[in-house]
Amino acid sequence: MWVITVYSKENTKMFEFDTEEEAKKAIVSIQGYKILSEVVYFNDPCFALATV
Repeated sequence: MWVITVYSKENTKMFEFDTEEEAKKAIVSIQGYKILSEVVYFNDPCFALATV
């Protein structure tokens, strides 16, 4: 999951995206101070221990 956090004078907003591509397309049109982050959960299958 990808998250754009936007800070402006009075607000903080967060937008969620499924893919990095979606987030990068959206970030162009968003005004304010922006941070693009990838959220990784510890229980994602890519972190599973390999069993031999």
